Amino acid sequence: MCVKGLYFLGVLCGLAASGVLQVSGMRIYTSGEMEAVNGTDVRLKCTFQSSSPINHNTVVISWTFRPLKPGREESVFHFQQKAYPPPEGIFRKRVVWAGDIMGRDASIIIQQVKFTYNGTYICQVKNPPDVHGAVGEIRLRVVTTASFSDLVLLALAIGGGIAAVVILLIIILSCRRCKKKSQREREGNEEAPRKKERKDPTACHPSRAVHLYMSQTSIEIDSSDGMISEASTKDPSSSESEGRSTDEEDEDDSD
Repeated sequence: MCVKGLYFLGVLCGLAASGVLQVSGMRIYTSGEMEAVNGTDVRLKCTFQSSSPINHNTVVISWTFRPLKPGREESVFHFQQKAYPPPEGIFRKRVVWAGDIMGRDASIIIQQVKFTYNGTYICQVKNPPDVHGAVGEIRLRVVTTASFSDLVLLALAIGGGIAAVVILLIIILSCRRCKKKSQREREGNEEAPRKKERKDPTACHPSRAVHLYMSQTSIEIDSSDGMISEASTKDPSSSESEGRSTDEEDEDDSD
């Protein structure tokens, strides 16, 4: 009797180790509550963890919708090897698959949400043998405009981006200005010695000066026969000396 009891207890322990632990191994995580502006797209995020290896061909994902008012649940989305959007209902052509099975992501996107989409969205994932476990829920609230906190965050994000761009431009301009200034100073330091060594090309030492004289060419015409005599070239200095000698001779004659 005791042997049978021990055997039965061992069987139960084996079942618990192989089945119960695996069933309780599926865990699903969602954001809980979300808010979306009427007419915009919203991403319903749902991730999961399983104690069993993930198999893309066996994982089953189901999304259902429970409205705020009393009523029956409506299918939103189904995935089994591929995506199956709802063929009819209020979510027809409004749901897009945005998950990744191997990445343990079962998220979807609802396009152009309406006020009738207010309610609770239920995400359920099965990864055999993990087919039981808690489900994830998201309570979506569709509003006319974004809340004050969302507007503040958006304004801060835009203002921070603009401020970052302005600061970056200021840094770039300052670096360029400093670079040009240093380049000018470097060029000025290189040209300064050259200016000191440079001499005036027009300056000339008196001992090296060369006196230039223009020669005068005269043509003598004989009035008697109209013949032109050969041209004579006279140096101005010689003409001056000749003039002086002639004057001296005239003074001697007068004496």
